[in-house]
Amino acid sequence: MEFGLFFNGYLPGPAAHDAGAEHVMLMNEIDYAVLADSHNWKYAWFGEHHCLTEYSHMSAPAPVMGYVAAKTDRIHIGSAITSFPTDKEHPVRLAERAAMLDHITEGRFEFGTGRGAGSHEVATFNGLATADTKAMWDEVVREIPRMWAQKDYQFEGDHFSVPTPHNVLPKPYGESHPPLWVACGNPATFTKAGAHGIGAIAFNFEPIHNLRGRIQAYKEASENPTDQIGQYQNNNVMMTNAVICLEDREEARRIAKQDRGYRVTMVNLYHDTMPKSPDAIVWPHPPRTVEWSDEILDMAIDGGYMLCGNPEEVCEQVTRYQEVGCDQLVFGTPDEGFSHEQTLEMIEVFGDQVVPEFDTDPVHSTTRFRQQAVPTFPAFNEPVSDDLANTRPPVFPVSI
Repeated sequence: MEFGLFFNGYLPGPAAHDAGAEHVMLMNEIDYAVLADSHNWKYAWFGEHHCLTEYSHMSAPAPVMGYVAAKTDRIHIGSAITSFPTDKEHPVRLAERAAMLDHITEGRFEFGTGRGAGSHEVATFNGLATADTKAMWDEVVREIPRMWAQKDYQFEGDHFSVPTPHNVLPKPYGESHPPLWVACGNPATFTKAGAHGIGAIAFNFEPIHNLRGRIQAYKEASENPTDQIGQYQNNNVMMTNAVICLEDREEARRIAKQDRGYRVTMVNLYHDTMPKSPDAIVWPHPPRTVEWSDEILDMAIDGGYMLCGNPEEVCEQVTRYQEVGCDQLVFGTPDEGFSHEQTLEMIEVFGDQVVPEFDTDPVHSTTRFRQQAVPTFPAFNEPVSDDLANTRPPVFPVSI
């Protein structure tokens, strides 16, 4: 099992309307990703959301990912997710930016994709409705690998077009393309991701044992992808959760018991394309944040809603995710109640004492999958005339 951190630009309460606090939060999240690189974490995922006050101020993750890439050596940097609505952005821009990040990271970029968070977010772009985004994703996800591969790309679809041949540049780093992922919720989407041969990005808002069926649906479909997208299979299920892992067990539990639940109200408010939690409270009703008892905390840990304790305890809790088939476990950072210093401590403690117990391979799984790539598209859609094929431009010295 591999491990990562998830950064979403979470800025709850009045601080969301303070420019100084917003800046500190964004710079802190960059610091966390850079620190993780030297403490065994393999992945740093950056969300992309638009106009979701408090919940996510990470609307433009590409500059952040480029900055983190320059400060790190090993950690893979992923978009979680790049949303595909064509009313928001032309797909050629998505392909260009992903390929550029692949170069900047020298093959450490992970291309997570999806439809968008919900009706409020997608309506930002020309009043787009969520009902339209599924067909847009289906069309775009098939075309981006072709843009990366071909030098005379041309397309006329239902949701976008490139009406005359163009060479979309740059091409990805090396001989292949970044690993492909998609955000998954219901079992059908897990099955679809497995059939497409792309990784599943999943979010845990329910007991851990409830995830088994979805992961099994993915794994069964991935055994024989019937509609593979891209040059190789990325056979991976990534699950997000919360962790409070500190050397001081009692301090970790104290943090976990105080004022839980505000982030969940944000999820229930904005992610209206998935079922709300049973105790959902959304605007304009005030969120209910309660201090948990030890009994409630233990129930939450046992159910897999969160991981909490010292490194030894957290190691025991991680095994449950391994048992249900998760390939990568990712934690939203910072968690509620953490100070900046405690977040730094968590990254170091978990990375140094928990990760090595489960991840003994120095090579990322997605790197190994990428090494198996086989070209799936010809370089040109149309035959190249002999006159053009034999033309040679001037040769300039290039350092490689």
